Amino acid sequence: MHSEDEQWDLIIQPRAHLLDLKLKEVWKYRELMLLFVKRDFVAQYKQTMLGPLWHFIQPIFTSIVFLLVFGKIANIPTDGVPPILFYMSGIAIWNYFSACFMSTSGTFLSNAGIFGKVYFPRLVTPIATVISNMVKFGIQLLLLAALFLYYNFHGYPFHFSAALLMIPVLVLMMAGMGLGLGIIISSMTTKYRDLNILIGFGMQFLMYATPIAYPLSFLQHNKYAAWIAWNPLTPIVEAFRYSIFQQGSFSAYSLLYSTAFIIVALFIGMVMFSKVERTFMDTV
Repeated sequence: MHSEDEQWDLIIQPRAHLLDLKLKEVWKYRELMLLFVKRDFVAQYKQTMLGPLWHFIQPIFTSIVFLLVFGKIANIPTDGVPPILFYMSGIAIWNYFSACFMSTSGTFLSNAGIFGKVYFPRLVTPIATVISNMVKFGIQLLLLAALFLYYNFHGYPFHFSAALLMIPVLVLMMAGMGLGLGIIISSMTTKYRDLNILIGFGMQFLMYATPIAYPLSFLQHNKYAAWIAWNPLTPIVEAFRYSIFQQGSFSAYSLLYSTAFIIVALFIGMVMFSKVERTFMDTV
């Protein structure tokens, strides 16, 4: 066969520079991404008795604990929102961020076997994880909607407003935050395994540094209020509650700050991820 008759559909070549992220290549593997989404969702509950029901059970039990500790014992107000609704809304959006961050932060370590056998854009894996967690978040959002209907029939008013349109945007912001920070940590854990131990403690601290179990208004005269406000998760959580209840502190400028943080985290994360994926098999 003459060389002019040969046709190549894939050319393997070195990356030109550090910022060559090849995001178009990720889009070409979108079918593989959907397969990973299905794998992540099915495999997690394949050998469990209750399966997806855990998505209902976990936020319910956590809300009950928050109700007892923060509502009954600490007597922290909830800005006029029924406590169980207040806690459930915060837990739902927090669980989504936490799941995205924790699962993407172990991308290289948990997928070392498949990464060493076949080529595909490694960024497909964490993106698929974020999408599969979005399905789980949707289930918890249905639970929140059911509780809202229950309270609506028992006197708590609900008004449809344009603020509800913010919810998809806020969910995407949480997805970007979890993905960006997660792939940064994933890129670092290939060399520094101690980070895996610190991540669990860090997430517990971050949850209490985010207004999940208390409203931001509760800290108005507290010396730690400024630190909580600088947490980039805080504006998203507050805006999520505002979009549902039309109550609480909501600032468009704070959301712009969170957006800028997400963009920077995603950019740094993708650059680090792109650099590490070329050599991670030598260190994992």
